[in-house]
Parts: sequence; structure tokens; C-alpha cells
Amino acid sequence: TGALLAFEPQIKAFVERDARTVAAPPDAVRLSPQSLIEKVRTAKPDAKPSSLIIQNNPNAAAVVANGRAGNLYVNPYTGEVTGESSKSANAFFGFLTDAHRGLALGSENYVIGRAITGACNVAFLFLAISGLYIWFPRKLTWRHLKPIAVLKLNVTGRARDFNWHNTIGFWTSLVLIVLTLTAVVISYQWASNLVFVLTGNEIPAPQNQQRPPNAEQQQPIIPANINDLWSRAESQAGNWKSINLRFPAQQTAPIVFAIDEGKSWNVFGRSQLTLDAKTSEVVKWETYNEQNWGRKLRSWFRFTHTGETGGIIGQIIAFLACIGGAFLVYTGFSLSLRRFRAWLLRRSKARTKPQTEHV
Repeated sequence: TGALLAFEPQIKAFVERDARTVAAPPDAVRLSPQSLIEKVRTAKPDAKPSSLIIQNNPNAAAVVANGRAGNLYVNPYTGEVTGESSKSANAFFGFLTDAHRGLALGSENYVIGRAITGACNVAFLFLAISGLYIWFPRKLTWRHLKPIAVLKLNVTGRARDFNWHNTIGFWTSLVLIVLTLTAVVISYQWASNLVFVLTGNEIPAPQNQQRPPNAEQQQPIIPANINDLWSRAESQAGNWKSINLRFPAQQTAPIVFAIDEGKSWNVFGRSQLTLDAKTSEVVKWETYNEQNWGRKLRSWFRFTHTGETGGIIGQIIAFLACIGGAFLVYTGFSLSLRRFRAWLLRRSKARTKPQTEHV
């Protein structure tokens, strides 16, 4: 499932390419956020907007999240809904994500599925580290490296399983350690807290855990003064690349913007602006570079797990490592079963040997 999810962003972007792009008229001016939301509600009366993303790109459609129905793409100049998230792509990747996180056991057994995948992450991390230690040669010479570094395609049976297990493990172990280590941090609150402890930072207040599939969500509230709030966000970060506002669940809750300023090597790094819901005054402005190392690392872990922090190259590496991990499971079980059969055969011979000698 990890391998199949590796290129989800690119696949969705390709499938939805027509809806995500617009032709910018000469001297065009974007509609206000309030106007965009109103036009969306007119075109889609059943829509339940939960967030709004506007990019500082004249040819990019605005994105209105519509709960579990997916995204609505909106022409920022006319308010026309240019398209929706691909239902087939959402269904396919939604199932894969559910299987990846919770074994697709359904909302009623989601906690059980998460517990199983979390434990498997810890086990896989141990196997990857211990396997690298056990099989890594004591001498770094080609004669010692060759047996575990060169894949043999002309062997069969146990020799094939042994060579493939060692060779694939040699080339993928470091990546698999990174993928499973980041997965452990994502899976367990104690592991996430440990990131802050090790960096000497205060552990943040617990956030809502990932919701089970199809869980009920509270209807977000669109602030009546959203235009004033948005203008404040734009002026706070003059060279912004994108602004994302997740609508609050309560009328008086602080308004929190995630702003991409394009200043960090971490392409997913976001500055955070908190505004007073009534007055639009700044409550807190924290650029990404000002965030503590615990928060920065936690952000890196999330997108390093998918390979996205390395761009398309990172995603390809993560994809190949996941395929390699599947081969490690196959060859590992195969080697174990061969040893088990050999043990049963020796035991069987040991039982029949005294009878033969007596006769």
C-alpha cells in the first residue's frame, strides 16, 4: 500500500489538471473570499466548505474543501466551479490510505487496525536495523560486499531467496529504517512527544487524532468577516505563495492561517498566523523558521515518510524501498519455511532411525 500511495499527489494532479488550472484574464482581479464561498454555495447548494486555499499563481484555481466529498476547484476571477476532486481517484486512494493506516477494517474497528499497523511498524523497524547489523560485512572490501550487493538472477530455490533477501536488504535497509522510524512517530503519541523531548522543547497540547473513516465531523463555521481576516493574512506575509484557512468549528474560536512563504528548504513548511475572530487583530505570528526544532522535525517526519520532502526523486526512492520491503517479507518467509521443513525432516528421520536399527 505504501508503494501504491507513493505517487498519489502526481496522479491526482494529472487526473484533475483541467479543473485545477484557469486562464487569467488581462488585469484580472481575484474575487474576495466571501464572494468565492457564496458562488460555490450557489452552484453547489449541498456543499459544506471546510477550508479555502488560494495560491499566488494567476493560473491556479482556488480550492474549497468540501468535507469528505473532496475538493471543489473554483475560478478565482469569476467564482465558477471548474471541477471537483476525481471521485474514482479519491475512492481508490482513500481505500489504500485506510488499508495503510488501519487495515481497512472500517470505522468500528479503526482503533484495532491502527494498533496492528503501529505494532508492525515497530517490528519492521527492529528487523531493518538488526538485519543491517547482522548481514553487513565486517570488512569493507569488494570481496566481502559482493555477496550482499550484487543481485543474482540466475539462481533458484534457497540460493535465490538468500541472495535476494541480502541484496535487496543491503540496498533498501537505510531507506526502510527512515520510512518505518517516521511511521512510528506518526503512529504513537509517545514517539511524537519524544521528538520534542529530545530537541529540548515543550510537548504541545494533544491534537485530535486521525479520525476513523466516515466519522462524523462538526460543521465548520465561515467567519462573517472573512474578507478582513484574509486581507490581514495577505499583508502579514507580503510574498506569500499560498494561504490556507481551515474554518473553525466554533464561532469564537481563533482564526488560524497556514501560509506558505516559500522561504524554507522544507517545501511543506508553513508559517502560522492566528487572528482574533472578532477584531482581526494578530494574536500570534510564527514564521516557519521561528518554530522550534520539535515542530520542524515533526513536519519533516510527516512528508519524509512519503518521500515527498525529496521531491519526485524522494518519492521514487520511497516507492522502490516499499517494493523492496515486500520482497524482503516474501524471501524472509520463504527462508523460514525452508528451515522449518528441514527441521521437520530431521525430526522425522530421528524418530524412524531407532526402529530401522532394531529391525
